[in-house]
Parts: sequence; structure tokens; C-alpha cells
Amino acid sequence: MKVLAFDIWADYAHFRKFYTTTSPLTFSFPPPPTIAGILGAIYGTEKNSNEYLRTFLSQDCKISLRIINPVRKIRMGINLLETKGTNLKRPMSSGGPHRTQIRTEFIRNPRFRIYVAHQNDEIFYSLAAKIRDHETVYSVSLGLSELLANFEYVGTYEAEPVSDCFDYIHSPIKSDLLVRLSDNKTQMGANLEQNLQPDGLEIEDDKRYFKERIPLDMDPDRVVKSYVDVIFEPDGKPIRARLKEFYKLKTGENVAFF
Repeated sequence: MKVLAFDIWADYAHFRKFYTTTSPLTFSFPPPPTIAGILGAIYGTEKNSNEYLRTFLSQDCKISLRIINPVRKIRMGINLLETKGTNLKRPMSSGGPHRTQIRTEFIRNPRFRIYVAHQNDEIFYSLAAKIRDHETVYSVSLGLSELLANFEYVGTYEAEPVSDCFDYIHSPIKSDLLVRLSDNKTQMGANLEQNLQPDGLEIEDDKRYFKERIPLDMDPDRVVKSYVDVIFEPDGKPIRARLKEFYKLKTGENVAFF
């Protein structure tokens, strides 16, 4: 399988968590529907029908990412303007202030490496060519339209599938991909078992382990169909774990797709 890799970065990013309201919080990295939107903006899928969700968030497409810059979050106030009138020249609703400030969480200096594999060769190579030539059909941003992003081509690599193996993983890991210790107890030595958690992770002292629940699948009406728990290291360090399946790139990176 061929995998396209490219880096994307910006001054700030915001990927709004679904359960926040008046004080928006952000995920630590773009979830799969957001990555599909970035790919759709580069490739040029039709916007009004949310075609990017059919093209890049389907069984034909595999996507993942790697955290390059450590995740550092800050909060800033955003000034919002009330626009209930027919246009900005007409009076807005009477009474009370017409502006409000919302405290919003952002990721500062984010940089991610996106991995894409697609069964449709025409889509795959067209997307790779646009990224390599630094061309887009629509503006690319990290979460909000105001947070414009830059990107650069990294490479296209052969990826080898690996099953039920213990190794360092360079991408966030879906919790349902972990092989439980009890499932493979006879295959592991006693010393290895002492270093493993029951969920198949090896906890190392110099790393931090976070878990977030992110949207996984979204239909063309932008309704989330499923969520998944994902484990990651916020400084971008690889996590040593035993997974049911991941892909080994020629670069030495091990990637678990969402």
C-alpha cells in the first residue's frame, strides 16, 4: 500500500470539542473529519454537498497523523459581533451590548504530519501532485477559517501491514486496536509482562499518556455517526504498545490509521 505524507502547520489551531459551549475547548490534534476537510480543500471536492466526507472519510481512504510540535494550549478572548439585522448597515436587536467576548482555547504553533492512503489511484496521485506542487483549490486552515495553514510535501512511501505486534507507534492509537495482555499472555515473557499495562501499553517514565474521545465518522449532513477513544503522547514521542494492526513505512515510522 502506498501512503502519502505531508506536514501542515500554522500559528494557531482550534478543533472544537463537541461537548463545550460557552468556553470552547480544542482537541489536541485534528480528528478524522477535520483531516478529511483539509484534504478536500487541497483536492477541491465540491463544497455545498460536503463531498469531502464521501471522498476522504470512507472505507476507500485511510488517514492518520503524527504530532510533530509538542501540543501547547493557550486561551484567548475572541470578540463576536451580533448580526441579527438584514445587513451591518441596519440596526441590530435593541438593548444590551452588540458585542461579546468568548474565551477560546487554541493550540499554539501546531505542526502535524498527515498520512493518507486511498484505493482510488486517480484521487491519490492527484492529491499527491497538488501537495508536492503546493497547490490548493480552497484555502487550507487548522480548524477555523481565520487560522490559515501552510503545508509541504514529505514523500510517498510503501507501507507494510503488521498484525499483533509489539513496537513503537508514531501516531495516536485507537483504544480498540490495543491487544489486551490477557489475550496474548502465553506469547510474552515474564519480564515484558511486568512492564505492560493490562491494555497492552508499555508505560515509560519519560513520556506522558493522554486519552481523548474524538469524532471518528461523519455523514454528508455533518452528523457524527461514531466516536472513539484515542491514546497519544502530547510531545509527539512514539508510544510502545501491542496493536492488532498497524503499518510500517520505509522511513521507519509505524502508523496506526483511524
